[in-house]
Amino acid sequence: ETRLLELLLQYKNQVLERKPALMQLWGDDNFFTTRNMDVYITKLRKKLSEDASVEIVNVRGFGYKLIC
Repeated sequence: ETRLLELLLQYKNQVLERKPALMQLWGDDNFFTTRNMDVYITKLRKKLSEDASVEIVNVRGFGYKLIC
């Protein structure tokens, strides 16, 4: 979770492409690692929801974007 947040911060206000992120964090982009990423994104969103100026959005077909 922490490594994913660090990666999102490196791409702050830019699109973090899903496949390269999966390969960097888990070394694979199969169904299970994809689901792991989805779970961690959900957890991070929940933790960051206390600050209205921070948001993780899906960029359909590409990945995620940390807006802050």
